Amino acid sequence: MEPGISLSKADIVENILLCFESVNGSCKRSIFPPTTRILLYLLLGSMSVLTVCGNLLVIIPIIHFKQLHTPTNYLILSLALADLLLGVLVMPPSIVHSLESCWYFGDLFCKIYTSTDVMLCTASILNLCFISIDRYYAVCHPLLYRIKITVHVVLIMILVTWTVSAIVGFCMIFLELNIWGMEDFYYENVACEGECILFQNKVSSTVSSVISFYIPGVGMLSIYLKIFLIAQRQARSIQGTTNQNSVGKSQRKATKTLAIIMGVFLSCWTPFFVVNCIDPFISYSTPPVLFVTFVWIGYLNSTINPMVYAFFYSWFRRTFRMIISACGSTNLSDAFAVCFGCVSDYVV
Repeated sequence: MEPGISLSKADIVENILLCFESVNGSCKRSIFPPTTRILLYLLLGSMSVLTVCGNLLVIIPIIHFKQLHTPTNYLILSLALADLLLGVLVMPPSIVHSLESCWYFGDLFCKIYTSTDVMLCTASILNLCFISIDRYYAVCHPLLYRIKITVHVVLIMILVTWTVSAIVGFCMIFLELNIWGMEDFYYENVACEGECILFQNKVSSTVSSVISFYIPGVGMLSIYLKIFLIAQRQARSIQGTTNQNSVGKSQRKATKTLAIIMGVFLSCWTPFFVVNCIDPFISYSTPPVLFVTFVWIGYLNSTINPMVYAFFYSWFRRTFRMIISACGSTNLSDAFAVCFGCVSDYVV
């Protein structure tokens, strides 16, 4: 049964055409109602713009101010770069593909786009995992932090992140490991002119999901849980010498921060990677609309990351406010000069 043929089963679909009317083996094109298309273009387009702008506001201060050249900020910079590139390179063509249900940019660009998508999403998640390791040493072993988490160590973390991400993304797609052993089925039943999807066999979907999500996700969950438990134990140990209300407030803030970090990450990416793993085992019966929806929910993590990982820092918030207020009356160079004072007192 093909989706979109019956309006009663897919009310959002108004009509079905071919992506290329004059080409044999063309994919079917599903047309959304005009109002729905406009709203979705506005929503997804705004999400892309917000992703780019939010991550630029993280990248610019870190690059510009030497006071912010710290190991933690290098990891945040790597995360913001991955999310920025996702907003620039992946989201715009994905908007067109998702809403027009056709791919008009050729097979080669389809492979590049798909590989870049997988690479950047994986890099974003791995960066989050390494940030959790950085936070673990900062909170749980503060005396060892400067010894264990050096610039050299962080650069190795970043190199591992981008190397693993590039291997997972580009090698899987260009070597066609994702369809290995299922080539005949893919080209006879899935591939068509105007389609650009990441079709994966059982091994590929399982291995890529484990590397890109499950290992980093379990690692992050374990690390943040340990950070929270140690922070609670430290707070209890100083209750006799510290105002109890202040301690309670600190505990609540730590709980809220860790809950937001893990809640956002798991909420955004869990639906996609669960479906991505089980889809080959249920004969690829996941509705395409549901799959695309879960992909965009995953992208949303890159939109929210600047707020979760950067806006928690007061000096970041102060820098952003100063840049925005200065830009209202001066150029960006003057804004940077104004902001210099607000970060010069930053303490690692």
